[in-house]
Amino acid sequence: MARMKFLCDAERCIECNACVTACKNEHEVPWGIQRRRLVTLDDGNPGERSISMSCMHCSDPPCAAVCPVDCFYQTADGVVLHDKDLCIGCGYCFYACPFGAPQYPKATNFGSRGKMDKCTFCTAGPVQDNTPEEYAKYGSNRLAEGKLPLCAEMCSTRALMAGDGAVLEDIYRERSVRRGYGSGAWGWSTAYADEDWGNAFSPGRVGIGKS
Repeated sequence: MARMKFLCDAERCIECNACVTACKNEHEVPWGIQRRRLVTLDDGNPGERSISMSCMHCSDPPCAAVCPVDCFYQTADGVVLHDKDLCIGCGYCFYACPFGAPQYPKATNFGSRGKMDKCTFCTAGPVQDNTPEEYAKYGSNRLAEGKLPLCAEMCSTRALMAGDGAVLEDIYRERSVRRGYGSGAWGWSTAYADEDWGNAFSPGRVGIGKS
């Protein structure tokens, strides 16, 4: 079975924010919540890079490890989801996540922040597929319709890709060979290191010509 993953190729991102806008519009994300956001490193300096960030749906998600009510779970495709009915808004997952993915509607104290929200890989949550209840709680369920996350489909340069991890690896490896280095897939080795460590031109590894 396919293992769903995100890949953000920092060498291709042009900071257009199409992925951020697509996510907000598709899921009608509440004000103050950013399931996906764009971060620019070394802004205005040589080597400037822009990165599209969200939940990476890690192989061994640290958010799930610290959740006191076990509201996180992984689907057969490897997508990390959560049950809002179980969430108590403690914020532990936010501090554990290396990508800052968990979001809260209120910036208040323990237990009063509201239900945690994050990227669902356009898979929604643990309620019946494509129902008003599912959309109200988790947003659109594109995977149930045979579609990929809209953020990746809207990326004009294909910097942000989503889908079967093995296919994404092949695409990135071909890009890396053409470029001569393979260090531009931000976050991949952090999220999926145990699965993909080994090939110099695999996502997250440093290849020829770059350190």
